[in-house]
Amino acid sequence: MGDRINRRKLARGVSASVAAASFMPAVARAGRVLGANERVRIGCIGVGNRGVQVLRAFHAQADAQIIALADVYEPYLHNRYDQVDPRFQALGRLVPGGQPEFGNPVDRYKDFRQILDRKDIDAVIIATPDHWHAIQTIKACEAGKDVYVEKPLSITIREGRRMVEAARKANRVVQVGTQRRSSALYAELAGLVHAGALGKVTVARAYLTSNMAPAGIGIAPDSAPPEGLDWDMWLGPRPMRPYNANIAPYKFRWWHLYSSQMANWGVHYTDVLRWLVGETAPVSCAAIGGRYAVKDARTIPDTAEVIFELPSGMLMIFGTFEASGRHAFDRGEIELRGTLGTAYADLGKFEILPERGGQFQDPQPRMKAVSHAAKEGYGTLDQNHARNFLDCVKSRKKPNADIEEGHRSTTFAHVANIALATRARLDWDPAAERFTNSEEANALLDYEYRKPWSHA
Repeated sequence: MGDRINRRKLARGVSASVAAASFMPAVARAGRVLGANERVRIGCIGVGNRGVQVLRAFHAQADAQIIALADVYEPYLHNRYDQVDPRFQALGRLVPGGQPEFGNPVDRYKDFRQILDRKDIDAVIIATPDHWHAIQTIKACEAGKDVYVEKPLSITIREGRRMVEAARKANRVVQVGTQRRSSALYAELAGLVHAGALGKVTVARAYLTSNMAPAGIGIAPDSAPPEGLDWDMWLGPRPMRPYNANIAPYKFRWWHLYSSQMANWGVHYTDVLRWLVGETAPVSCAAIGGRYAVKDARTIPDTAEVIFELPSGMLMIFGTFEASGRHAFDRGEIELRGTLGTAYADLGKFEILPERGGQFQDPQPRMKAVSHAAKEGYGTLDQNHARNFLDCVKSRKKPNADIEEGHRSTTFAHVANIALATRARLDWDPAAERFTNSEEANALLDYEYRKPWSHA
C-alpha cells in the first residue's frame, strides 16, 4: 500500500494541514481596521526569559511595532538585566541578555492593566507565569486586544474554557505559543499521516528527558523578595506565601501551583501528536510517578509517565524523566507507530521507516522509507508563529494555534496531572469537559482565586 500512495491525496492533505486555520470570516477590528501594510501596535506583558525570546520574534517582523512593556520585576521591565538579584545568576542563560533595539519610544508599566487600558494598542503578547495566563488573556480580549499567549494556555481546564469563551465573545484572534503548529515540516508530516501513509496509528509517544539528579532546582529558605520585585503581584490569584528564590524567576515550572513539566513541555508534544493523528481529546487516562531521585524543592514528580486512550482507538504516551537524560528514541523527538510504517520527527527532519509483517503475516516491507529534512530551529518557528499571528490580526482568520486548539492540547496536561494527583484511571467526557468516574478529580478542574482577582 505504501508504494501506491496517491500523491495528489497527500498533497491535498498537506495543503489542508497548512491552511486549516483559514476559514474564520473577516470581521472589523474593535476601534479600527488594519490594512495589509499597516503596523500592528503591540504591548508585551512579561519580559523575562521567554518574553524576550518572543519579543525578538515579533521585532523581526517589519509590520510589528512594540510600544509598551509590563513586568512585576523592575530590572526586567527597564532592560537592566545586569542588575538582577545575585541569587538569579545560577540561572545562567535563562536570565535574558537584553531586549531588542525597538527604534521607537516604549512605555513601561508594573501593572499589566495599564497596557490593556491603552486604546492605541492592537495586540498583546502574554509571556507571564502560567497561573496568570487566564486572567490576562480574558481581560485583554474584553479590552478589544488580540492576544499571543504563551503555552500552556491555562493552569486549569475550566480556566481554558473561559478563555476560549472570552475570545469568541469578543471576536479576538488568539494564538497560543505552540510554535510547532507553524512548522512546514510538521505540516507535511501531518498531511502524510492523514492520507494514510502510516496505516492505522495505534501508538504516539514523546518524552522530556533531563538528568537533574541529585540536586535539581535546589533547596532555598524563604526570604525577602529581591529589590524591585512586586511579589504580591507575581503571586496574583494564588495564595499569599513568602518569597522563595526556587520559585521565581523561572523555577516556578517545578511547582504545581504555578506550572508543571507535564504542561510546560508536555503541551508542546501532545499538541503536535494530536495534530498529526487528527485527535481532539482523550477519553481516558492513567498516570503514575513520583519524586524518586531528585532532592529539591519541587512539588511535581521527577519521574512520571501518562497513557491517554484516544477515541479513534490508540494510545498517546508522554513521560517526564528528569532523573535520566538519555533520549527515549534513537532519532527524533516524537514517534508514531502505524501498521504500515513508524514515523520519527523533530524540528529538523522526519523519517518514516517501513513496518514488516510479524507473527503469521507477510514479512515483506509494507512501504518504502520516507525521509525529509528542513532547517527549522526554535528561532525560526518563533518567527513563523509571530508572522502567522500578525497576518491573522489583519485578515481576521483563525491562526495556526487558535485558542480552542491550545485549550484542547493543554487539557491533556491537566488531565494527566489530575490522574497523578488522584492515583486513578480517569474517564474523560470531551464534550462536557468533566470526568465521568471521579468527583475527586472533578474538584480539581478549577480553583478559587485569591482576592481581589476573580473568575468574572
